[in-house]
Amino acid sequence: MRRHNFKKLQIWKEAMELIDENYLFTATLPDYERYGLRTQMNRCSVSIASNISEGSSKRTDKHFIKYLEDSLGLAFEWETQLAVCYRQNFLSEESYLNLESKVQKLQSKISNFIDSLDSIN
Repeated sequence: MRRHNFKKLQIWKEAMELIDENYLFTATLPDYERYGLRTQMNRCSVSIASNISEGSSKRTDKHFIKYLEDSLGLAFEWETQLAVCYRQNFLSEESYLNLESKVQKLQSKISNFIDSLDSIN
């Protein structure tokens, strides 16, 4: 089995873009969220991409899928944290819908990639 080059995977590239947008957004959170939502969202967004890259080093697609599933779970976790921010009025509806759309597209692509690997085995 050949290993995947994570830097060539569209899901990794989009996860990296989410990190960039996440850091821009979390920098605007109130100071009292420095060790709350800001830290949690930053770690979560980085972990999405990190799990994709770490999983790509695994010897089998079965093992890679486990890391992709972790990334997918983190993407849902990040979406929930974003919803909390919106409910707390930390961002506008327009910003919320934009970021929500991006993470949902990433979730869909990760899920589709998992399905494609799973169908091979």
